[in-house]
Amino acid sequence: MQENLSIKNWSEDDQPREKLMLKGKHVLSDAELVAILIGSGSRSESAVQLSQRILSSVDNNLNALGKLSIKQLTEFKGIGEAKAISIVAATELGRRRRAEETVELKKINSSKAVFDIMQPIIGELIHEEFWVLFLNNSNKVIYKSQISKGGITGTVVDVRMVFKMALEQNAVAIILSHNHPSGKLEASDADKTLTKQLKLAGQQLTIPVLDHIIITENGYLSFRDEDIF
Repeated sequence: MQENLSIKNWSEDDQPREKLMLKGKHVLSDAELVAILIGSGSRSESAVQLSQRILSSVDNNLNALGKLSIKQLTEFKGIGEAKAISIVAATELGRRRRAEETVELKKINSSKAVFDIMQPIIGELIHEEFWVLFLNNSNKVIYKSQISKGGITGTVVDVRMVFKMALEQNAVAIILSHNHPSGKLEASDADKTLTKQLKLAGQQLTIPVLDHIIITENGYLSFRDEDIF
């Protein structure tokens, strides 16, 4: 009977880590999130049951949980020093997150705005990198990512990876960007072909490609501005 209490013996949907991966962090209860932190329970109860017991002791108040000391946490059977430290560290991160000011997302209202974001990142590199900016419905950048890194003359981009990331970020539109280490502000045939592939894929997924910006140390070229998009 005791073995059945182990999270490992639960259905995959009920295992906190797997549940987070399959359904997202928002569907997990507070106890399930704490269970992920502590990793395991004891012989007599699962990690989730142990977490429920800890939370119950503070009336299920996360602020009160964050005030528990390592010594207080280790008084719970099944919580050793390492698990207590994990809980304390996680709650402290939550406190610091609340204390920080919300970062204002950069709104893209021109190709120059993309240049201002990307030039410090890729403008002076001696090799090519391909990046994508993921936007919300207000044209604000919610995420940016290097998709590939190549040599002096080019890089390879996986179209599927780009839109997999877009879906994961809940982006409603994307902007492409890569650098030309040569300093030449001219779109190659390969640049145009790749842009067309990504644009067509975006149309099918209703995640439009708004522009493709080529970045150099001192300037940029916008496919949309130059009407080659």
